[in-house]
Amino acid sequence: MPPDDALRDRLVRVGAELLRTESPGSLSLREIARRAGVSHGAPRRYFPTHLSLLSAIARSGFAELSTQITTALRSTPEDPRSKIRTIAQTYVRFAAANRSMFELMFRHDLLSSGGELGLRDASLPLFRLFTDLVGAARPASCEVPPQVTAAALWAALHGTAQLWNWGSLTLATEATDPIPFVDATLTAHLGPEGSR
Repeated sequence: MPPDDALRDRLVRVGAELLRTESPGSLSLREIARRAGVSHGAPRRYFPTHLSLLSAIARSGFAELSTQITTALRSTPEDPRSKIRTIAQTYVRFAAANRSMFELMFRHDLLSSGGELGLRDASLPLFRLFTDLVGAARPASCEVPPQVTAAALWAALHGTAQLWNWGSLTLATEATDPIPFVDATLTAHLGPEGSR
């Protein structure tokens, strides 16, 4: 039997892999254990509840999103607006490529649960970075706190990602790429480029 950390990591990895082809509703302890090649009781040694396993899988999604954003930012110009655009594009593309994971990552019961189960600490560093960049990119005359503007911008981007995933934006506009919606969202919340 593999060491505890190896089996725990394998269960999380198998759950994340399962999300590539299935909906979050298919993530039962029994199915994950079966695909990991362990007894159906084995996950309970590492995850006392189903929610704790789902939270660990969702954390792996936030880690992957963070890695993709960090990688994309390496080749982005240093100005805050360019960095915000890179984060926004990466976020929407991640949502499109990882629909079930994206859905799991933002489940309210996982985000709001406390202790080890909560995902707030996994999601907040990215929001803090986003807030700092928004604060630096907004027009100097803006009186709205940067975290409010960042939250409104994030909500709009999240809505764009969801509507894209549901096919609603394509149906309404015949669009084949979500990025023009990302650019329009940035302009709506930050003003035209160069307006700082």
